[in-house]
Amino acid sequence: MSQITKRALEQSLKNLLLKKPLNKITINDITEDCGINRMTFYYHFKDIYDLVEWACMEDAQKALQEKKTHDTWQEGLLQIYYAVRENKPFIMNVYRCVDREQVEKYLKPLTDNLLMGVVEEQSANMVVREEDKAFIAKVYSYIFVGLMLDWIKDDMKEEPEKLVSRLALVIQDTFSDALERFRTDKP
Repeated sequence: MSQITKRALEQSLKNLLLKKPLNKITINDITEDCGINRMTFYYHFKDIYDLVEWACMEDAQKALQEKKTHDTWQEGLLQIYYAVRENKPFIMNVYRCVDREQVEKYLKPLTDNLLMGVVEEQSANMVVREEDKAFIAKVYSYIFVGLMLDWIKDDMKEEPEKLVSRLALVIQDTFSDALERFRTDKP
């Protein structure tokens, strides 16, 4: 029942974002649209931004599913772009109403999840410290998030396929190269 309520709150927020900016929406607006009381909202979320963050994470998990390998990271990133574009009114409204750091906070877990899967797969036959793997994933995550933020800022005009294929040309095979340099069991 908890997930159903959370999804209903998410849908109410998305409905309201079609009518007004995020910074003008109140918890009362959401609960009235959803047909629940304020205490039920607070049982699930501490504030509207917590709901926004949860909605972003839910959309990301659906978009990524099993696209977290070296061979599928491009598909996973493309799915994130599609999920963002599919929720364009929601994303654009959030982007315009909160600072860039907050939007980055929503996007970072999406790319971190994708990239850690790739790094784990690529390091399967190597001994690489966990903090080094996390560092490599973090570096790539900043690249991915930066590109995504620029794309959102430009009103999502460029085709995601073009962006992802260009990025793939730049970072092709660099995951394994970076991991190789961090290996502690060098042959």
